[in-house]
Amino acid sequence: MAKKITIAVDAMGGDHAPGMVIEGVAQARTLYPDTKFLIFGVESAIKPLLEGHPELRAASDIVHTDSVVSSDDKPSQALRRGRQSSMGLAIQAVKDDEAEVAISAGNTGALMALSKFMLRTMPGIDRPALVSPMPTLRGESVMLDLGANVECDSNNLVQFAIMGAAYANTVLGLSKPSVALLNVGVEDLKGKDSIKAAADVLRGAKHLPLTFAGFVEGNDIATGAVDVVVTDGFTGNIALKTAEGTARLVTDLLGRAFRSTIMTKLGYLLAKHGLKSLRDHMDPNNHNGGVFLGLNGLVMKSHGGANAHGFASAVTSAIDMAQNDLIRLISENLQEISLDEDTSEASKETVSS
Repeated sequence: MAKKITIAVDAMGGDHAPGMVIEGVAQARTLYPDTKFLIFGVESAIKPLLEGHPELRAASDIVHTDSVVSSDDKPSQALRRGRQSSMGLAIQAVKDDEAEVAISAGNTGALMALSKFMLRTMPGIDRPALVSPMPTLRGESVMLDLGANVECDSNNLVQFAIMGAAYANTVLGLSKPSVALLNVGVEDLKGKDSIKAAADVLRGAKHLPLTFAGFVEGNDIATGAVDVVVTDGFTGNIALKTAEGTARLVTDLLGRAFRSTIMTKLGYLLAKHGLKSLRDHMDPNNHNGGVFLGLNGLVMKSHGGANAHGFASAVTSAIDMAQNDLIRLISENLQEISLDEDTSEASKETVSS
C-alpha cells in the first residue's frame, strides 16, 4: 500500500508564481490523489487560485506569510531573513516532519543555503549535491553535481555516485543503475587524481546496488551511455547549461529551416509529428526538478521559468522519492560502501602480514 505523502510547497517562488505553482500542484495531484499539501505564501493570492481546484483545496492547508525570498536575494540575505519566508517555512516543515519533501521554483542559491542550514547533511555525507534527470537518446539519465560544489575531492565523488544511484533507483525505477565518472578520456590513466581515486573506490564496491562503468566523456552524456553521470559542481553546471543551450539551438535552427521556403513548409507538414516528439523529449519542462541530495530531508528545486506542466513533473518526482524513501536508501548504501572499504583494508593487512 502506497505511503501517504505530504508535500510542502513554496507557492511564491518562480517567474510565474503563484498561478503556475497551484496549477502544477493540481495537475500532479490527479496522478497521486492521496497526496496532501502544505502551501506557504500570501493567502490572499493563493486562496482564489485553489477555489478553481476544489479537490486540491480539500487536500491542502494554506500557511500564510508575507515574507518572500526574491530572485535577487543573496544566500547570505536569505539566511538572515528568509527563515520565515514561504521558502524557509516549507523547508522547516520537512525539518519538523510535517512534510516529506519541500519544493520551490525560487532563488536557487537561497534555497540551497537555507536547506543546508536548516536540515544539515546526513551522517556519512560531507557535502550535498544537486541532481537532476537529463534527456538522452535512451530516455533519461541522471547527472550530479550540477552546481552545489565547485570543487570536490574523491570522497565527495564517491558519495555523489551513491546518492545518484539511489536517485536513479527511486525516480527512474532502475534496480542497479550504471554509474560513471565524467572525465577527459575513458582510459584509466587520464584525469585528475581525485577522479582516479574515486574510480578505485567504486571499482572495489561489491555490495552497492550499482554497476560502475568507469569513465565517460562529455559526448557520452547525451547518448545515455550510462544511467548516472558523476562530476563536480563546476563541470556539471557547465555541462548542463551547454546541453540546454544546444537543445535551444537545435530547435531554433529547425524552426528557421522549415520556415525558409514553401517546400520546407510543406516538408514540415509531413514531419510535424516526429518534430513534436523531438520537441517534447527535449522540453526542459518534461525533465524538470533538481533535488538537493545528502541532507536530512528532501528539497526539490524546480526551474524558475517552468510552466505548470513542468512544476507538476517536479512534484511527481518529489512524491516518487518520498514514497520510495530515498533518504533511507542513501543511508543504507553509505553503510555498504563502508563495509566494502573495511573489507578492502582488512585484505591489505592480511597480504602485508
